[in-house]
Amino acid sequence: MKIINQTRSSVLADDTIIADTFFRRVRGLLGKNSLNQGQALILNPCNSIHTYFMRFPIDILFVDENNRVLQIITDLVPFRFSPLFFKSRLVIELPAGTIRSTATSQGDKLILE
Repeated sequence: MKIINQTRSSVLADDTIIADTFFRRVRGLLGKNSLNQGQALILNPCNSIHTYFMRFPIDILFVDENNRVLQIITDLVPFRFSPLFFKSRLVIELPAGTIRSTATSQGDKLILE
C-alpha cells in the first residue's frame, strides 16, 4: 500500500504494513530494529500509541475518518506515550524525519492506495 500526501504531492511511504487486528496492533513495530525510508505501519483503528520497548524514534500521524491529518508527532523516542486523540481513526508510524522531509502538516489530505 502506498501513502500519498495529496495536499503536498509527496509520497510518504510505498511499503506499508497494516495492523488491523488486536494482536497486530499490540505488536506494532516491537522487535524491529528499524523502519526504513519508504516504509510505514498503519494502526487501524487507533487513537494513541506508545513506543515502549522500541529501539528507534518514529514520526506519527493521527488521521481522521476523512484521511485528514489531525495531529503530528515527530521524532518520538522509545519509552514514551502519545496523547490520546479521540477523533483519530488511524495512526501512521513512519521513519523519523519523514514528516519534516515531506513538509506534511496538520490538515493535509492523505490518499491510501
